[in-house]
Amino acid sequence: MSSIDLAVARGAHTARRERAAAATLHATAAAWTCVAVFGQLLFAAYVAGFYGRAALAGDYAAWNRVLPHGYVAGDAAGNTVVALHLAFAVAILVGGALQLVPVIRRRWPRAHRWNGRVYLTSAAIMSVGGLVMVWTRGAVGDVSQHVAISVNALLILGCGAMAWRHAVARRIDAHRRWALRLYLVVGGVWFFRISLMLWIVANQGPAGFDPKTFTGPALTILAFAQYAVPLTVLELYLRAQRCGSAASRYAVAALVGAATLATVAGVGAAAVVLWLPRL
Repeated sequence: MSSIDLAVARGAHTARRERAAAATLHATAAAWTCVAVFGQLLFAAYVAGFYGRAALAGDYAAWNRVLPHGYVAGDAAGNTVVALHLAFAVAILVGGALQLVPVIRRRWPRAHRWNGRVYLTSAAIMSVGGLVMVWTRGAVGDVSQHVAISVNALLILGCGAMAWRHAVARRIDAHRRWALRLYLVVGGVWFFRISLMLWIVANQGPAGFDPKTFTGPALTILAFAQYAVPLTVLELYLRAQRCGSAASRYAVAALVGAATLATVAGVGAAAVVLWLPRL
């Protein structure tokens, strides 16, 4: 075999390896997305089922069994903020899932755009409502957790603004990247819950925090990790997808695969302990 033939053979082998790596990366990302969408829709069903059912029955005080200070007698303005926060949470959980469905983007682009507008608006309102709740309603946890939640809210506003800006300018690739970042930071509350339940199950009980005061180093770390870790994994994924070698794509695919397994475990634990018993 001549040197030219060897070079061609090596080139073909490299191309096949790169295609296989890209396909593996895509498959692991799709698997995580399916798990996340299912888990977030289940969380949305829980929020609508528990809080909505209590509201329809006029038993707003029942909210306090899960959300301390969620309902305060005589505080009509504050109670309205909480109710809107919960309603918009359900809207964005469902709307975010719809935005990720490729067939909707391809076959019904107008529906995708309008749902995106509603999603962005709802996320902005929810984040502002979250800030109000944290700093005026006596939220559980300590100052470190309140700061982490506030950073999460600011990230939602920032990522939402960037996603909107690039969509209006028709910079679709940039819009996609910022929309994915927005999806992850909007899901911060969900990430916190599944991570906390995974932590508790792994340690066979509360570890690193006081369940009575809901404070401790473990909760402080989780409060920041709820968006820092997903965003870090996403950036590695986007970089590998855009210009990574086959080796880097396989490495990131393994990371996303591990994240998928952790998400499955976290969703399962949260569903059994937190959500399904209250539906």
